[in-house]
Amino acid sequence: MNEDRRLPRLALAALGVVYGDIGTSPVYALRACFSPDSHLSPTPANLLGILSLIIWSLLVTVTLKYLTVVMNANNKGEGGIVALVALLNPWRAKPGSLRHLLMLIGLFGGALLFGDATITPAISVLSAIEGIKVATPALHRWIIPITLAILAALFMIQRRGTGSVGVIFGPVMVLWFVVLGVLGVRGIVEHPAILAALNPWHGLHFLMHGGFVGFAVLGAVFLSVTGAEALYADMGHFGVAPIRIAWYTLVLPGLVLNYLGQGALILSTPEAVDAPFYHLVPTSLIYPAVVLTALATVIASQAVISGCFSLVRQLVQLGQFPRMNIVQTSSEEQGQIYIPFVNWTLLIATLGLVLGFKSSDNLSAAYGIAVSATMVITTVLSLFVARRYNWRLPIVYALTSVFIFIDLGFYASKMLKIEGGGWYPLAIAASAFIVMITWSRGRSLLAKELFKDTEPLQEFADKLVANPPYRIPGTAVFFTFGTHAPPRLVWHLERHHVLQERLILLTVLTEDEPRVATTERLQIVSIAPSITRITVRYGFMQEPNIPVALRLCEKLGLDLDLEHVTYYLGHETVIPTSDVPGMAMWRESLYSFLARNAMRPTAFYQLPPEDVVELGFQVEI
Repeated sequence: MNEDRRLPRLALAALGVVYGDIGTSPVYALRACFSPDSHLSPTPANLLGILSLIIWSLLVTVTLKYLTVVMNANNKGEGGIVALVALLNPWRAKPGSLRHLLMLIGLFGGALLFGDATITPAISVLSAIEGIKVATPALHRWIIPITLAILAALFMIQRRGTGSVGVIFGPVMVLWFVVLGVLGVRGIVEHPAILAALNPWHGLHFLMHGGFVGFAVLGAVFLSVTGAEALYADMGHFGVAPIRIAWYTLVLPGLVLNYLGQGALILSTPEAVDAPFYHLVPTSLIYPAVVLTALATVIASQAVISGCFSLVRQLVQLGQFPRMNIVQTSSEEQGQIYIPFVNWTLLIATLGLVLGFKSSDNLSAAYGIAVSATMVITTVLSLFVARRYNWRLPIVYALTSVFIFIDLGFYASKMLKIEGGGWYPLAIAASAFIVMITWSRGRSLLAKELFKDTEPLQEFADKLVANPPYRIPGTAVFFTFGTHAPPRLVWHLERHHVLQERLILLTVLTEDEPRVATTERLQIVSIAPSITRITVRYGFMQEPNIPVALRLCEKLGLDLDLEHVTYYLGHETVIPTSDVPGMAMWRESLYSFLARNAMRPTAFYQLPPEDVVELGFQVEI
């Protein structure tokens, strides 16, 4: 009963986060289909064909693929490309194996989202502000400055967290979708013949007889579904039911009605194709419509920014991205975080796009190519997840064939826009992917060099008991990985011949699941008198806090005095060299740069700085 009462509230919240991107697509999607570059005139046949493609794309790609099928492939309630990859447990897969290949494909899918993360705020806000030229063409020169100011303000408030403004997101988006529907009905009533676009035959006829132009315009049609990945990525925040309720009751009707209304307007007034969304609005309400549209696009941008923060945190926790400062902005909601480096990088890139492309029509060429590729990857990974978990395979194969055919059609059409700007998100994605695989490979090479001369942990512990060093009061904590003695501990004993009375060998693991319950956080094993190995487990949506974890030891029978604990960490200086087999020199140099600038382990593990001793090493890789 309590769950049923929460559904309306969660559905309202989902409107404000999940549907911002796809909900603002009517502002620019249909206009982009008839842009001068498309060489497509707004004849009745073309208009019915394109509207049919848009409507059925919403029904098949969003409703059937994501809401009905893909959301079943969730990682304990969490969705998104990283959660999907984690279901295949590929992180320790052998290089060259199928699981390793799927991991690389999934990571590239995550990298692709970075490409569109900079474009979404730019095209959304820019298309909203362009509405003022419909009311007053003389204000055209103010579009760019106003857009830049709104975007700058949006990124500057990120450090305050989204909780304070998030409460208004849902109600604003309710108003937005209601307005979309009302404006659409206004157009449909004047020209009911546009309802023929609901027949999928018009879309198929357009593709079959449209030739190359018909195929090329699919890239613009795809703009109507670019926010579909957000439905899957954000399901962990709200759950499947609230997202579905919001879609069926408000979002889908509002979108379909508005697209049909725009089409009805163009049927009677073809010149309205330059801004059909704003031409639907009564002249006296243009400025309020611009304000509401700007609010909706800011909300859409906020969702993308927050999603980018979440993606980076997951990659950092899984060891696929350099450690960086992650600020928790809410004491109640784990999902509300702020990453300064990511925020300011997105700001610079977004402002640069507005200044470089200057209009939403120009940006539409760059927008969507990364998401279309991610959709292809999501379909492929979902197939392998379905095979692993023995879903109804004949149905899975049939649906996958349909989805991959549609996804590849959209992707191929978007690829035609590479020269016009589509290269940009692909370049961003390639850069992010190179950083991911270089960081992961570099960490592996560094660990291999550090541990190559160490002995098995149990043998080392036995020798330590047989020939104990001079002991002093307190507890020493050394981080270790695998089954061998930590090189920092070996080095420390060889040079100082002294050690605290109690030795803790600490291993921190990130599991292939979103969250690990507190009751499953610790595993404690005594390997020798006064020598204990502790394994601390976290999910990829959680931030490690070692002092808090160690406080739980008392409940498991290990009493630790945290006031007298010293944490020993390594401070490795990575030296690229061709003498050690590994990566190309340029990648080794890149890893060295990333390692120097990554967040220090002291801060990452939330250790008290006054209790930390760093041991310096120079390591050639």
